[in-house]
Amino acid sequence: MNFARRALCAFAFALAATGGLAQPTMVMASTTSTEQSGLFSHLLPEFARASGVTVKVVAVGTGQAIDIAKRGDADVLFVHDRAAEEKYVAEGFAPRRYPVMYNDFVLVGPKNDPAGTRGNDIVAALKKVAAANAPFVSRGDKSGTDAAEKRYWTQAGLANRGSGYKECGCGMGPALNIGASSNAYVLADRGTWLGFKNRGELAVLVEGDRRLFNQYGVMIVSPQKFPHVRAAEAQKFVDWVTSPAGQQAIASYRINGEQLFFPNAGTAN
Repeated sequence: MNFARRALCAFAFALAATGGLAQPTMVMASTTSTEQSGLFSHLLPEFARASGVTVKVVAVGTGQAIDIAKRGDADVLFVHDRAAEEKYVAEGFAPRRYPVMYNDFVLVGPKNDPAGTRGNDIVAALKKVAAANAPFVSRGDKSGTDAAEKRYWTQAGLANRGSGYKECGCGMGPALNIGASSNAYVLADRGTWLGFKNRGELAVLVEGDRRLFNQYGVMIVSPQKFPHVRAAEAQKFVDWVTSPAGQQAIASYRINGEQLFFPNAGTAN
């Protein structure tokens, strides 16, 4: 049992000991993009009002979030790497994967675009970045964004990504901060980019490529593998976030009038 779960249990016991009524609580392992975009600050209070359940979010890269769930240290997994999610389900760590919402990835970089990447072809853009030895900040953290980026480099057929390529081993926000301070190219999810304030000279240069589609899924951590999982609370969250009310809550989240995530529960994505 990890620190977050122990802390939540200790809080509940302390409240019970003083005669207070503890609101049911669960732990969700999720990505930095859902947290840093501000979505959860908008979404989770609505869920708490609807269900009476409080959610504690552990926001890390998708790969780390899956590892947390594989240890039984979360009740719900909410991430964006479909291949890894399907593998997680196939290995018996969750009974089912539910599609929830999507947005897209964008390539941001210096407004003057010294590598000439501007357009709607991510693979062609990365080839130009490598050929120019342009500065490129990769998350390098096994996140869903990192997995997508590595996939695009593979599609570009580039083992050598240029002398400007650097991995930070960090979340989306810190990667964008590094990109802004060094005028570098960065692959970002649009949600985090729209919520990002420290843009410097960075702008969106590549968007609209169908390969940049970014699907999110949610899974209940298997109570068969981990009997301590708060399965009832987890089911309430999955039921709500895929319901018309939860889907509308996702659709209503905007920054400066722009929608960040698009609900698509019930699809095959």
